[in-house]
Amino acid sequence: MLGRRQIREKIVETLYSYYQNPIKYDVLEKKMFLDISKIYHLYIYELNFLVGLKRLAEDQIEIGKNKFLKTNADDNPNQKFVRNQILIQLEDNEERKSFSSKHKDLIWDPNDELLVKTFQRIKAGKRYQDYMADETVSFEDDQKFIGKLFLRYVAENTDLHDRFEEKEMSWADDFHIANSMIQKTIGFMKEDETSHTLIRMLKDDEDEAFAKKLLRSSFNNWEETEKKLGERLLNWDIERIALMDRIILIAAITEMDQFPATASRIIINEYIDISKIYGTEKSHIFINGVLDKYTKDFNRI
Repeated sequence: MLGRRQIREKIVETLYSYYQNPIKYDVLEKKMFLDISKIYHLYIYELNFLVGLKRLAEDQIEIGKNKFLKTNADDNPNQKFVRNQILIQLEDNEERKSFSSKHKDLIWDPNDELLVKTFQRIKAGKRYQDYMADETVSFEDDQKFIGKLFLRYVAENTDLHDRFEEKEMSWADDFHIANSMIQKTIGFMKEDETSHTLIRMLKDDEDEAFAKKLLRSSFNNWEETEKKLGERLLNWDIERIALMDRIILIAAITEMDQFPATASRIIINEYIDISKIYGTEKSHIFINGVLDKYTKDFNRI
């Protein structure tokens, strides 16, 4: 699910998009929650990529068995990959199957060039060859192997990222969120326990209320918050601050004002991390300094 950190990221992204292309507030809010729901589509699409690799491997085994001139490897194929317990749980997951049946565009064609190319790279790699050569079988080894395979051939696959962006532009900012969800899904799996549910986008109504309140408060109090920000910029014109840095500061100050129960250090650390993703190389230093001054000026604990 999206943690508060990721919700804050979506708030910042949404405010930034508004100042690039102003729209009515109710439309803006709907767009934010639509973008959040699209992360789930990306999450399923990536899970289906792993399932697609398994099915491609099974197809290749069948092709080998049906050759006219067969080798011993064709007659007695190594099935360790297709019997990987993590891949089997993912393939059998009822929520994944149900969602994919309603969104067939998220299912990978076994003949997809990118899927085939990726599987060829996997098979040529030492990690795959060592895994297949090891005759011992354990759930832990299967789990570690798929976790590392995902990082190397999905999370770090730039060709795959290009495909994602072609399919849905908003996914360009959400790779790291979906990748984290995949890693948690793999890590949460247990031996001999059927996995029926996947990670939800928002944990509960409280998280949804948090997102709505923070977005609306940032939007409605923009000028007032900007004034507070300007008062803490010594010898620095607010217009000279990069728009993204300004938006991050506006969201952070708004949260400090509107959510007094959340410790200031937690808020500061969260927005510093966000600035490392969306800001410049030195944004986090600048943002830390401004927010630290703000908390001291208002005795914000």
